[in-house]
Amino acid sequence: MKITITGSLGNISKPLTQELVQKGHEVTVISSSVEKQAEIEALGALTAIGSVEDVAFLTQVFTGADAVYCMIPRANYFDPNLDLDAFTRKIGNSYAEAIQKSGVKRVVFLSSIGAHLEANSGIIQRYNEIESVLNQLGHVSITFMRPTSFFYNLLAYIPVIKSQGIIAANYGADGLIPWVSPNDIAAAIAEEITTAHEGKKVRYVGSEELTGDETARILGEAIGKPDLKWVLISDEETLNGLVNVGIQPKIAEGLVEMYAGLYNGLLGEDYYRNRPAEMGKTKLADYAKEFAAIFNQK
Repeated sequence: MKITITGSLGNISKPLTQELVQKGHEVTVISSSVEKQAEIEALGALTAIGSVEDVAFLTQVFTGADAVYCMIPRANYFDPNLDLDAFTRKIGNSYAEAIQKSGVKRVVFLSSIGAHLEANSGIIQRYNEIESVLNQLGHVSITFMRPTSFFYNLLAYIPVIKSQGIIAANYGADGLIPWVSPNDIAAAIAEEITTAHEGKKVRYVGSEELTGDETARILGEAIGKPDLKWVLISDEETLNGLVNVGIQPKIAEGLVEMYAGLYNGLLGEDYYRNRPAEMGKTKLADYAKEFAAIFNQK
């Protein structure tokens, strides 16, 4: 198959590209950085340099592909001028227009847990809108991948672990957190994108469900702090902490609302009704080794 991948050499797109190339597919990777071209081609893939906000560019690269994988690039939450809603919406609309114009018939879109919600989901609310836009495309088979909480998001707690000896947030503690590894997401996408399917479908991806307390214990053992605790704090305290480290206040509010939804069950209500048939292979104990290596470097 001819498959086009967005996301350059990111945490999901790199292992996805590697797996698809190894299975004999012709893969083109879209990147905004010409500096990534050599590394992409070293994986055995082709490179298309351009922006996912450029509809003409996307249409050209999508044309002739048997399938495409679309994702929203990570934004800089510390940029005071970033309009996160507008950024996300523009790229989602660009994908929809390019898919329609190119005539590609098989699409996998990286959405998120909580995308079923029209409100009260914080910064991921826009994924609900993008799914709705893509759902309107006729004669296109689309899988909406909805991963759970990424393991690597735990890296954000390294500073507070070092300074206070705890993990502190307005979710977790005794509450269940469905975690996921990017490698497991990549494996699920590879399966979906190479499988014929008619119509639209949602697929959740998770690796392991743990409480915040269990999460802290596993990480603590890996970093030599076996007594590491996950402390539940208020929405207000969480918001102040995010703003104090420099995150744009509006985005910080969206993060707090998202975390609150995770803790009160709203964010995961559809996930728990439609759990993956099988959890991914990578567990937190596996990721904790990588976490510990980064922890010890800081």
